[in-house]
Amino acid sequence: MSTEREEIAVVGAGLAGCLLACFLARRGYPVALYERRPDPRTGKVERGRSINLALSERGLDALRRIGLDQQVMADALPMRGRMIHPVEGEPQFQSYSVSGDRAINSISRGALNNALLDAATALPGVRIAFDHRLVGLDPTTGEMTFETPQGKVTETASVVLGADGAGSAVRGQLLAYGAVTESLDFLDYGYKELTIPPIGGEFALDPGALHIWPRGTSMMIALPNPDRSFTCTLFWPTHGTQSFASLGSPAAIETYFATHYPDLVPLAPNLVDDYQHNPVGVLGTVRCTPWQVAGRVGLLGDAAHAIVPFYGQGANCAFEDVVELDRCLDECGDQWASALPLFQHRRQANAEAIARMALTNFVEMRDKVASPVFQTRKKIEHALERALPGRYVSQYELVSFSTTPYAEVRRRVRRQYGVVGAVAAGALVALAGAAAALGRGRRG
Repeated sequence: MSTEREEIAVVGAGLAGCLLACFLARRGYPVALYERRPDPRTGKVERGRSINLALSERGLDALRRIGLDQQVMADALPMRGRMIHPVEGEPQFQSYSVSGDRAINSISRGALNNALLDAATALPGVRIAFDHRLVGLDPTTGEMTFETPQGKVTETASVVLGADGAGSAVRGQLLAYGAVTESLDFLDYGYKELTIPPIGGEFALDPGALHIWPRGTSMMIALPNPDRSFTCTLFWPTHGTQSFASLGSPAAIETYFATHYPDLVPLAPNLVDDYQHNPVGVLGTVRCTPWQVAGRVGLLGDAAHAIVPFYGQGANCAFEDVVELDRCLDECGDQWASALPLFQHRRQANAEAIARMALTNFVEMRDKVASPVFQTRKKIEHALERALPGRYVSQYELVSFSTTPYAEVRRRVRRQYGVVGAVAAGALVALAGAAAALGRGRRG
């Protein structure tokens, strides 16, 4: 690739931005990576904001393409299923795959971000500017204005790519310019982080599972960490008599958890402190259109289509965006004015599909996973997968263990359910006919 190309600006040095910088540098582009935060490799991590990632096949596929998968997976903890914690009784394990050997991987968001930062800055032609907060953008010229500790600075790039998350400053500038429209659909639920430390230097819970405490109006999950702790995330309404706002005193916190999460209390000695001091995060779906303006400013990842975290696909989806943009540049001969609209055309339906599936999965995790009806349905689904290998594949496996486009996953699952429904209806008709024949025979 030519080294005489004009510089590309990537705003946001999070997971998607750093991965994008790696892919662009590999294509021979000079890349300027701008980040509003200080360097996270040397700074202090904000309390209660370190939600783990569930890295699955789509994310791994992207990392393989830049040779980073083995390094990242060295500290990964595979989770082969859900461990359901009832209020009373023993936890129950539900395998993610019919074979029981496929897993999603618990990864530290911070460690993955640092690995991608190191990979990006090690490549020739990549420069990074921390403490640069975007406050101005002209999409027709590529001129950007940043606030820095030294004052405002102006930079210009031939192409500006916003990979700066759900609260994207790039998207905000395009909105102010009148170039895009957006919709924000926030849940009336928030999240708060809690911690289960190691006990005697070992995991307090099974590290081979994603732990879920489904409670109908609330839910908690826990993912294992390499230091043998668990990061717990409590999802609860933000307002009302049963909500984050309803617990104030240490006694109220202790009473609530002893009643609804009794097995957590002896495992979380810092429960009250975590609850009182960790912030409540917001949950919502972000949609906008278009994802590009004038063929020189584009959005990807959460900046274009943030989703709720209940399928563990936010980072995986953003990484897949990067792969698809790289593919579009190949097909368009690196003509950005063609590649950016093609990228949106290819990805928008898939982004919408996973956004809908993530919302549905919240209801499943919160309300259904503990129900006998749900568990029976899962057993039937696994039986069908064993009986029809490759022909019947569950939605979860298609989403987490393949790179089948999300929109195609939804279409395929609907077809599968239709076939299963027809077979079940046929079986009922056959049984009814057999019963009627048997009745006639007895009368005769």
